[in-house]
Amino acid sequence: MSPEERIAELAPYGFSKRQARFLDLVMRHSGVCVQRQYASFASIVQGQKTRTLFAKLVRRGHASAFECRHNRGRVYHLHGHGLYAATGAMNSRYRRPVSAGHTTERLMMLDALISSADVVWLATRAELRNHFGVVVSTPPDGSQPRELRRSPVDGLCSDSMRVGVDPTGRTVLLYLVAPGGREDFRGLLARLVPILSGLPAWTLRLAFPRSLPEVYEAYQQVVREEWETPLQPQTIDELIWYFERRRDLPPGRSPFPADARFDRAAATFNGPRFDRFYRRWRRAGAAAFGEGSSSAISYALANGLGRIECFTLNHSYEHLSPVVSPSGAVAFPPGRHVDDIRSAEPTPAERAIQS
Repeated sequence: MSPEERIAELAPYGFSKRQARFLDLVMRHSGVCVQRQYASFASIVQGQKTRTLFAKLVRRGHASAFECRHNRGRVYHLHGHGLYAATGAMNSRYRRPVSAGHTTERLMMLDALISSADVVWLATRAELRNHFGVVVSTPPDGSQPRELRRSPVDGLCSDSMRVGVDPTGRTVLLYLVAPGGREDFRGLLARLVPILSGLPAWTLRLAFPRSLPEVYEAYQQVVREEWETPLQPQTIDELIWYFERRRDLPPGRSPFPADARFDRAAATFNGPRFDRFYRRWRRAGAAAFGEGSSSAISYALANGLGRIECFTLNHSYEHLSPVVSPSGAVAFPPGRHVDDIRSAEPTPAERAIQS
């Protein structure tokens, strides 16, 4: 379904187009939200209109409200079957109960998405494959297409990553920085090389939580190492020589008698980037250096075809950890879940905000 079709399907439930667009964004990318996020999305002051919308969602069984720590606000989990079914996502994972930790992560991701209001965000594997031009082949005998074969683009819509398209057609990749996730980010950059190399223009946006200002420069350094300094052929030759000798030595040991070339290589190739190359070389041999030797990304960055953008999420999330069940999941409170409420009449207050 196109965005316009999904919005049209939500209209009979009594939501304005602006409300429907917000609910569609939540259902496709987080499942949870807070009132200020709708106010930010709609560019309105948080007040009566916002409270009326969320009261309606809870009253009609579309959402459940959870008290947060120290009674500082509520988190709303959008789980109603009717709304998800209307947009073709009745089996969405975002309908399920979610842990308190993932609730905070999803709220941060939703804030990051809202901050890029001009971007159309992709949410399904089919949308990602269509955008990146992944061909799904059909066997000659006409049996089921081999669409279950995993493509590198399938993992681009994850807890920490989203892909979208801006009004100019530029691909936008949004990455949510997590505490202690620097090596995961390094591995992500390596996996993105063959994907981005085939795009005419792209932007990687890094969203930093306000609580992690000290890691900004560290992530910039990872980008410089992985993308702005491709490995040259002579460097790869020296790496292979060094790795072959490193493999034959006990961990942390140097050759005896001393080898000046080995010592120079150990000092030059010290650090997380080359440790990752070493692990990959042990598994794949010289093929491990393919992504690191590509100049396509550094060329794109130098010519403006590729961009790196960073921004900070200027909100606090520590207090938005909802009360959880003994199992660690945010469970639905008692009450009916309405599957089909199309015939329900809006209240006078709801009619007033549907413009």
